[in-house]
Amino acid sequence: MYYRQMGKIPHKRHTMFKKEDGSLFREQVMGTRGFSGTQSILYHHYMPTEVVKSELACHYLPQYEDQQSLKHRHFITSKSVKKGNGLQAREYILGNQDLLIGTASITEPMKSYYRNGDGDEMLFVHYGTGRLETMFGTITYRPGDYLLIPIGTIYRIIPNEKDTTKILFVESFSQITTPRRYRNEYGQLLEHSPFCERDLRGPEILETFDEKGEFEVITKSRGALHSHILGHHPFDVVGWDGYLYPWAFNVEDFEPITGRIHQPPPVHQTFEGNNFVVCSFVPRLFDYHPEAIPAPYYHSNVNSDELLYYVKGNFMSRKGVQLESITLHPSGIPHGPHPGKTEASIGKKETLELAVMIDTFHPLKVVKNAMVMEDPAYMYSWTEKME
Repeated sequence: MYYRQMGKIPHKRHTMFKKEDGSLFREQVMGTRGFSGTQSILYHHYMPTEVVKSELACHYLPQYEDQQSLKHRHFITSKSVKKGNGLQAREYILGNQDLLIGTASITEPMKSYYRNGDGDEMLFVHYGTGRLETMFGTITYRPGDYLLIPIGTIYRIIPNEKDTTKILFVESFSQITTPRRYRNEYGQLLEHSPFCERDLRGPEILETFDEKGEFEVITKSRGALHSHILGHHPFDVVGWDGYLYPWAFNVEDFEPITGRIHQPPPVHQTFEGNNFVVCSFVPRLFDYHPEAIPAPYYHSNVNSDELLYYVKGNFMSRKGVQLESITLHPSGIPHGPHPGKTEASIGKKETLELAVMIDTFHPLKVVKNAMVMEDPAYMYSWTEKME
């Protein structure tokens, strides 16, 4: 991300910054990779270390199914009955040592506050509106927003009243960034990138709460959720500056790269983390070679598993999937268009599909609880029926 400043900060870092009564604001350096990565400096009314109670809440790592035969999978996430706030509603579906993936139907605001101490989070808003309130300030969200939340950020999700928010989430165990190949040596997004800095939205307003009392922060770390009761409001920040903060990017601002013949999935890449990438399939013109076949060719995933979350429209290469569906095409076996979809794509000028793809470079495992949402016939949906 690029440099940003909000609120009041002193002229020089690590120098005295006094309140009107002469007492000091408390400086916090929040950074990655042991002071050599991206960082921001925040100024608090109170010490961020002021905890009056700490206890283990519960373990959160999901249980995975036993090894099954290698096959393509289809999960209908709209079947999930889990609802609640932005933490309670999370339904884990897939994961590995690099990330956890799932969906959530958020129907109520978070009363406690939350931070992920294991890595960054990415929340894709399928539908719903509301606010992402954070220690860095508030971001209002709408359908199509990717919300990127750095490790250690205290936040809560407040959906608008009577408006369910459906999200696809990634809990990463690493930092999530824009693609390296779209940035120059100074970190600026290049001209051929499908989006640029002006498309990215940081916090819109910094609300500061100078309040004492007991406030719960749920911290996710080391495979467990921990309850920390602070002696002050966690959003007591009067100002901050730096390169580490939450931000939003709406998928409508992703400008697709097209060509005379079919372009491979990397042109749709939007973000990357350690051993995974996130791509956005958006409405776009099809290939314009006179003999082009717009549908993707059959391909084997070499060293990667492919997950697709279906957001909107009619996906050109699939049959039988629904909005809010997740498909998993694992490495080791080929996949591609369903019967008839290759032929049907010839001569078409555009697609109005919208989907999020996540490719992982370690195999994904299926969470046991997700099996109730599975379409067991999906593996055999490429078999052409005889008349």
